[in-house]
Amino acid sequence: MIAYLAELGKLHFSEEEMKQMAEHMTNIIEIMDTVKEIDIQYDALADNKNIYLNDLREDIKQDSFPTEKILQNAIHDEDCFVVPKVVE
Repeated sequence: MIAYLAELGKLHFSEEEMKQMAEHMTNIIEIMDTVKEIDIQYDALADNKNIYLNDLREDIKQDSFPTEKILQNAIHDEDCFVVPKVVE
């Protein structure tokens, strides 16, 4: 399994490194098994007890920033940002 995962990740390990990775992954899986044993139940009232809808700020409509101001220092074409090509 380690060799398969290494191949998928295009990683190269020596035999010794493979053994170490197997140990590390076994330890991680053991920790995850321990975490799965914890009894966790979501209670909307208990988990959100410190949030009161009356304390939220009022949603006030405001004008947007002017497009001309946003684009004034950018290289732009047809009111769009032009960024360098990163994917070929």
